[in-house]
Amino acid sequence: MKLVILDRDGVINHDSADYIKSAEEWQPIEGSLEAIAKLSRLGFTVVIATNQSGLARGLFDLDDLEAMHSKLTEMVETRGGNIAAIFYCPHGPDDNCSCRKPKTGLVDAIEVEFDVCAEGAPFVGDSLRDLQTGLAKGCQPILVRTGKGEQTLAKLAGEPLSGLENTPVFDDLAAAAAYIADHFG
Repeated sequence: MKLVILDRDGVINHDSADYIKSAEEWQPIEGSLEAIAKLSRLGFTVVIATNQSGLARGLFDLDDLEAMHSKLTEMVETRGGNIAAIFYCPHGPDDNCSCRKPKTGLVDAIEVEFDVCAEGAPFVGDSLRDLQTGLAKGCQPILVRTGKGEQTLAKLAGEPLSGLENTPVFDDLAAAAAYIADHFG
């Protein structure tokens, strides 16, 4: 199985400091849906791992989250692709759970669900938490400049973190997907 793990907010869809709280607010970044469809058509199992602390904060409920994910899934399917699964952490930053990135619980769950080892799989994110999660599980962290990507890149330039020195950086998911297709196919 060729596994690809993607963060959601800031990678696939536009992010907001006020959180994405509804399907109406959920808007894809140009080219991201086509990139997922392309990876899917190339035989990659595309899985999303996303922190959704807005649930714990009471900003939206499970029905709202499911509506966002249905919108995402349907939009990818209309482009000929498939999202194998969406894993999310519903907890807040102070809940001390094992699934909130940068902890590895979401990737652990992906491994169990698909009976696969995530080691070596590309993990695309826009935040330091995403990169740290991928690194902790032996994935290949990939940074996109969309969302919080530019801020993350600046942090890494200011204080490089061991293991992330050679992280590939791309303008967006479309460019990252082209790299993944060439290097992980």
